[in-house]
Amino acid sequence: MFQDITDQIAYSDSLPYLATVLGVTSIAGTIGWRWWKQKNAYKSLQSLPSPPKHWLLGNLTQILAAVKQKKLFRQIFDWSQQLGPMYVIWNGNNPVVILSKPKIIENTIVNGMKDGSLIRSEQLRKAWNDITSPILLGEIGTEWQWRRKAWNPEFSSSSLSKYVEMISLACEQVIETLKEAAPPKEVEVDPLFVELTMRVISCLVLGIPADRNSTSHEGPPLEVLKLYEAMSILGYRFLRQATGEKIWMKYLPTKNSRDYWAARRCLEEFLTPRVDLALRLGEQNKTDLLQVSPLFQESMLVKIAAKEPKYNRETLIAESVELLIAGTDTTAHTLSFAVGELSLNKRVFQQARDIVDSSWQSFGCINTESLKELAYIRAIIKETLRLYSVASGSTSLETQRDTVIEGQVIPRGTRISWSMLAAGRDPEIYANPEEFLPERWLDKSKETSSLPMIDFGSGPHRCLGEHLSMLEATMMLALLLHYFDWDLVNGRSSLEQLQQNLLIYPSDKMPVRFRLRNSLTSNLEPMSKG
Repeated sequence: MFQDITDQIAYSDSLPYLATVLGVTSIAGTIGWRWWKQKNAYKSLQSLPSPPKHWLLGNLTQILAAVKQKKLFRQIFDWSQQLGPMYVIWNGNNPVVILSKPKIIENTIVNGMKDGSLIRSEQLRKAWNDITSPILLGEIGTEWQWRRKAWNPEFSSSSLSKYVEMISLACEQVIETLKEAAPPKEVEVDPLFVELTMRVISCLVLGIPADRNSTSHEGPPLEVLKLYEAMSILGYRFLRQATGEKIWMKYLPTKNSRDYWAARRCLEEFLTPRVDLALRLGEQNKTDLLQVSPLFQESMLVKIAAKEPKYNRETLIAESVELLIAGTDTTAHTLSFAVGELSLNKRVFQQARDIVDSSWQSFGCINTESLKELAYIRAIIKETLRLYSVASGSTSLETQRDTVIEGQVIPRGTRISWSMLAAGRDPEIYANPEEFLPERWLDKSKETSSLPMIDFGSGPHRCLGEHLSMLEATMMLALLLHYFDWDLVNGRSSLEQLQQNLLIYPSDKMPVRFRLRNSLTSNLEPMSKG
């Protein structure tokens, strides 16, 4: 009997070890089965070129290292240069097909989203929606459709034309700042343009005066640097999560997590009073709120709150954060790159100035009418976007069924992404791709009249803010050309030493020395009128 008891004790002691062995074996078997299943599912992609990869992690370590160094766009571009117009990278065992031919990218986006074979990937949607809560960019299907339909009219070219005077005022403040910074003082133009674009989008969406000397009684003041830092933290978190970081990691006691929650609180405290007031305005007669400014009553926030009952406090706050992020960095960084290229291309600079001066002589300012004469300035912006597509590599789609792209079978569940930097330098589409040639966008010849301009996206998902961005950038560049000569402090390195948060930006903030033109004085006629 003693032996029986001893045997039972020995058997009981071995149970945890046996369970551990069985558990490990089971987990290993599950991982092995999933690995084999994925490898078999994506077998057709094995014929595509790919960077050297780990058998289990794929290219994940290179991707995460590039994100940490804020060089993901550069890594994708370098791989495109090495591997060709279509290749595959592996996020663990999950493939991402990268495209770098502009017409293939355009056709893939337009046709794929039209016939339903491509949608935003689940991982990307989760990353967008985790910035705060569900937003337009994080939705698909009917949810996306009604949100897009709600905002489309607000960003149409006809709706924005009435805001020319407001945008002009915001641009004039930049000019005044530069006048005060007499040579040899250096000015970092990227933060200056960030303030410009944030003031414009805040005015349109939230009804906050674009004039930095005016106050808004509907909520806390617009503190540009504070809000921009919060937006940058959320943007960088999105990029990390889109490339593999798990959502639950925001709950860990780390610096990244603390920064994330602090950034969210900052933006929510800024937006909540305005969102609550907009919802109240939508529920009652506006005459009951006489202290509300006309600017706020005409804001996009109030219009959407009044006509779209599906929006509530949470979703309006989230959508406002999305629009602040999308409406600030994109145009600001593009303006910085345009200023840099104009500094290094004197022929283009002089031609642009001559056109601006001619328009100024005819109209006496930059206004709705004179803007029609500035096609060359708009071409400069397009050429800047071709070379420095600030959103390169920050988005992707996912195949809903087996799809064929350029004769290659792409299995269901494959993510499709692209390098806009590589696409913009495709010599088969853009002659002399490394040269800054705005004329290419004005040439009406058969070879150039259909040049793809896909930096704002394509098809029904084309960027909501395209018209606003072009209007702001055209007006700002025209005013700069009229008033100043300038030089880059760091030369071409300002255009080469780039980093990526959510979008691509000049890492040195683009320091520039401005000089008031010899033919002008600081007491010039009013700069612009609506």
